[in-house]
Amino acid sequence: MSILELRNVQYSYDQKKNVLKNINAQMERGKFYAILGPSGCGKTTLLSLLGGLDSPSQGTILFDGQDIEKLGLAKHRKNNIAFIFQSYNLIDYLTPKENVALTSKLPPLPILQLVGLTTEEIKRNVLKLSGGQQQRVAIARALASDAKVILADEPTGNLDEKTAAEITSILKECAHQMQKCVIVVTHSSDLAKQADVVLQLKKGLLQEA
Repeated sequence: MSILELRNVQYSYDQKKNVLKNINAQMERGKFYAILGPSGCGKTTLLSLLGGLDSPSQGTILFDGQDIEKLGLAKHRKNNIAFIFQSYNLIDYLTPKENVALTSKLPPLPILQLVGLTTEEIKRNVLKLSGGQQQRVAIARALASDAKVILADEPTGNLDEKTAAEITSILKECAHQMQKCVIVVTHSSDLAKQADVVLQLKKGLLQEA
């Protein structure tokens, strides 16, 4: 059974041209999804709609069979969704340990070690970490939450090839081992090759690639 479902979803800016057109799709737990498409095609908009950051112009988005609008978008964002942004969105005056502790009652150290940070790195201010290390903290924060869905916007976009491959592997494990639904917007063909399902967004339409 799907955990997220889009039914005839459309989205337009200022009621003009539709960026997204009659999108129907289902996403399941335990699967790693990659959404590909050219810049400006609406990938980030689609992610925002799934996460309840915005509302579709038409259509319905369901979480576990419930309309997220009726459930309440704020409640949906808080309880069901964990975001990983390309810009990390960490609290910059805190350590990785403190950043993760804000999102979960679970001990932060095992989760941070799981994503490859050392004991020393965990105690540093996040601004003293590399981009790859900061992205690992952002992923750890998402893993530490109770959310069943992880939405990631270009999570490897700022990273070198080796670190990007490691981050992709971690996201894949999140889906397969932790039974989360992981949905990634990306330009990376290497990341897409690791996904269970690859979706292509083009001219407002979403189709399996």
